[in-house]
Formats: sequence, structure tokens, C-alpha cells
Amino acid sequence: MIKAKYFYKNYCQNNTKTYIIFYEFTKERGEKMEELDLKELFLIFWNRKIEILLITLIFVVIGILYSYFYLVPVYKSSTTLILAQSSSTVEQKGESSITQTDLTLNSKLVSTYSEIMKRKSVLSKVVSNLGMSEKDIDEIKKNISVKAVSDTELIEITVKNKEPEKAAVIANEIAKVFSEKVVEIYNISNIYILDRAEANPIPCNINHVKDIVIFAFIGIVISIIICLIANMLDTTIKTEEDVEKTTGLLVLTSIPDYNIEVSRKGGRNK
Repeated sequence: MIKAKYFYKNYCQNNTKTYIIFYEFTKERGEKMEELDLKELFLIFWNRKIEILLITLIFVVIGILYSYFYLVPVYKSSTTLILAQSSSTVEQKGESSITQTDLTLNSKLVSTYSEIMKRKSVLSKVVSNLGMSEKDIDEIKKNISVKAVSDTELIEITVKNKEPEKAAVIANEIAKVFSEKVVEIYNISNIYILDRAEANPIPCNINHVKDIVIFAFIGIVISIIICLIANMLDTTIKTEEDVEKTTGLLVLTSIPDYNIEVSRKGGRNK
């Protein structure tokens, strides 16, 4: 059974005193309140749609400026090496077929070779051959990546640089110097250049559409957070629904505070 308790209060809305008559329910209205909360949340965003749109547009503009004018384009080029049967082995055996022993040896050397390429002894020779400064060794080392292609005997060398042609030249020179270094260290020649690096005119660190979409998403999230915080800090009562939400009581009706004497005087003057 629902128990009701009738009484009234007054509150000010647009400088007009209004009396609210409502009664209190002891029956729970969980599902209905949840639905009202969702509607209220939608209304909060809808009423502040201009602010959300403006903040999002501001972040889109920031994203455009960041992507087109702030980011420095970086280019990368890759060369691929393959480990094959060494020429010394062919001369000793007098045959060109690759044995299982050769494959096992090459698979073990892939990780070792990958580390040798990034050593100073190799990079110093690269810098010297290209007429670059010794100070460039650290820069090249930071922008070079060597990885072994999974389950293969391929090694991929990737070099990043602000100039696409320079990135390709450095990658090819590293492959050349490394091949010579392997012969010097192991006395075998089992490194062959499968694909030479070529200049790629497309930057690897810039994607204008992706950058703008990310900034737009950030703008939407920040605008929503700002709207929620502003709504939480706003404690003023504007509607009857605010009264019901604040007091937990159901509004029956509202009666404006109408001044009859002032109305009569105004009528007589007419």
C-alpha cells in the first residue's frame, strides 16, 4: 500500500515565487528513476550541444595544426638480407645443395647477425663510407631497427631519417658493410642482399586523417567531462523535476504566487 503525505513548499523560479504541492511515496521506483536519469543525461548533453560542438571543433583545429605544421616528417627505407649456403662450403663439398646443417647454422646466426649490425664497428665504417660525421653514429643507431622475419632466414634492416633518399642510402650501406664484416669475422660468405632499399616519399610518422580523428575524439571526451562537471556544480533549482529529485518527493502541481491587489490596482488605472 502506498502512503501519501501532502504538504507544500515554495521556491523561486525566474524571480517568481511558486508554491509546490507534492506527496511522498514510500514505494520504491528504481526502474523509473533509472529511466529518468538516462533522459536527464541526454538532456544535459543536448542543452549543451553548442559547447560540445565548439570544444570538439577547437580540438579538430589543433589536430590539423599539429599534423600539418608541427610534426616533422620522418621517412623509412628497408633492405632485406638472406642467409644462404656459404661459398666456402660449396667449394669444399663441390655441390650447391643446401643441407640441414646449413639451415640450422643459419637460423642460429640470425640473432647474432642482427646484433652485429647495430655495433659501433659496423656503423663507424658506414659513416666513414658516406662521408658523415662521427656524431651521426648515435643518431643512426637510434633510428635503425633490425629484425629477423619469423620462421625464415631473412633479416630486415630498416632505417629512419628526415630525408627519404638518405634513409635508403644508409640502409644499403649498412647491408654492404655488414656483409663484409661477416666475411672478416667468420670467414664465410653467406649473406646476400635480397631487396635493396629504395627511397619512400611517404612519411612513416604522419597520418593526417588518423591524427585529426584522435584529436576530435579527445575533444568530445573533454567536452562531455566539462558538461558533467558543470552540471554537478550547478545546485540551483530550475524546474519541478529538480525539486522532486532534490527532496525525493513527487510534485502534484505548482501554483504561481499571484498578487491580486496589484492586479486590481492595475485594472482600475486602466
